[in-house]
Amino acid sequence: MADYIKKCPECGGINLFWNKEKGEVICKDCGLVVEDKMVDFGQEWREFDAEGGDKRRRAGAPTTYTQYDQGLGTEVGGKADLSKLGAKSRNKFFRLRKWQYRISTAIERNLKLALSELKRVASYLKLPRSVEEESARIYTLAVQRGLVRGRSMESVVAGALYAACRRHEVPRTLDELSEASGIEKKEIGRTYRFVTRELGISILPSNPADYIPRFASALKISPEAQSKSIEILEKAQKEELTSGRGPTGIAAAALYVSALLHGEKRTQREVADVAGVTEVTIRNRYKELLEELKLDREIKKLKKKKIIA
Repeated sequence: MADYIKKCPECGGINLFWNKEKGEVICKDCGLVVEDKMVDFGQEWREFDAEGGDKRRRAGAPTTYTQYDQGLGTEVGGKADLSKLGAKSRNKFFRLRKWQYRISTAIERNLKLALSELKRVASYLKLPRSVEEESARIYTLAVQRGLVRGRSMESVVAGALYAACRRHEVPRTLDELSEASGIEKKEIGRTYRFVTRELGISILPSNPADYIPRFASALKISPEAQSKSIEILEKAQKEELTSGRGPTGIAAAALYVSALLHGEKRTQREVADVAGVTEVTIRNRYKELLEELKLDREIKKLKKKKIIA
């Protein structure tokens, strides 16, 4: 039933019946035909196997930015059976296929290479399909605006992926992107800022709480300690302790404090390695949280009770 039909305009009743055979919506209370001649968007044929479905289907796959032609192009001889062709026809077929590749534009050739690299990095980082699609769209816009000139293709791909991760709130650090793409962290950050500025993409600051589940899973910290770390972060945000500080560092420090409070001691080195920051950063953020949120009292109590060393 159409979503916009909520109630009967005659009696105000909501007891509506959709007659699919006649394409009508009828009110069961007063009998008024609320809507008629409705379009059935379902398929009018049945399929019993994959081959039968392919023969009857009249539409292809949905368009996607992860392909250089958005999935709308055709390839000469994509599924051709060359055994039925003579020598002359076979030579002609190979020439046509070669020329199809040659006459493609510079943008298409760039996209062919870049999107394959983008899929590789996205697969390495285990990114969801939505992030991959968004990053491919950002890269395509960057190529069409001429933003790739003077920059390596890999750095723009990494910058587009990082922007897509930020937009979809999928926590991935610049260090992880640097490891996956082989591009320096500073270069990825520089390209990311340039592309988002030129394309007018507005991105909110990262939320440190987004990194907690990943770090907690890597450190094998209990759900209780994980929940406590999120509470610590919420208090830190109210006290404005998170502004001007790296989200990964503050998240790792909150998780470190929470683990201490729950008797699940982890070394600063272990937490720093998982978060991709230095021990000095963990130590500084840890001290700030203890002092500003008065958490040092709780830790002293636990030490007296010998719950933690």
